[in-house]
Amino acid sequence: MPVETNGGYDEGYRAVSSFWGTEPGSLVSDFLTNRGASGLRVLDVGAGEGKNAAAFARAGADVEAVECSLSAIRNGRRLFPHQGIRWFHLDALETRYTANAYDVVISYGLTHCLPLESAARRLIVDLQSALVRGGTFILVSFNSGSHDLTAHPGFHPLLLDHAWFLDIFDGWQLEHVSDSILFETHPHNNIPHHHSLTRLIAIKP
Repeated sequence: MPVETNGGYDEGYRAVSSFWGTEPGSLVSDFLTNRGASGLRVLDVGAGEGKNAAAFARAGADVEAVECSLSAIRNGRRLFPHQGIRWFHLDALETRYTANAYDVVISYGLTHCLPLESAARRLIVDLQSALVRGGTFILVSFNSGSHDLTAHPGFHPLLLDHAWFLDIFDGWQLEHVSDSILFETHPHNNIPHHHSLTRLIAIKP
């Protein structure tokens, strides 16, 4: 069965009905503004409540969303009831991904929730294989920079170097790469904190 503990996020999903809000992440917003999504096949892994999946679906994409938290999926179905997202209550590491099946793969905030570097590498390689040639991989993850984890008691995230992410996309066309600090406050505990994030958009060669 899917694991439903991930840095306190599942607690947040149960406490509030819109933990992440309804607007897509900045990389997704930029992609949709610059390219659109009509007819694209999209896979969102670690989809949370589905704000990124919903944005692609509204833009005309065929979207599959994989999420281990049933609470997140319940919230997402309430928040985006008419978006046509196909939800899958699955553990990302246990899911079998079809090769060359998607035009876009999204991994927003998933990698740092995985248990080991080897698991992160295996999952990203599997997701890379799921993309068609010329497809787009959108990834956001904690990296090994500065973090304040007071809002995530008991969470020990997988913190990989920014360079690790660049290495695993070696040979890909990198349309966007950044290593920056995110300051945020989650609505279920109202504790200000920060994370160091790798953000990238990569095109499969």
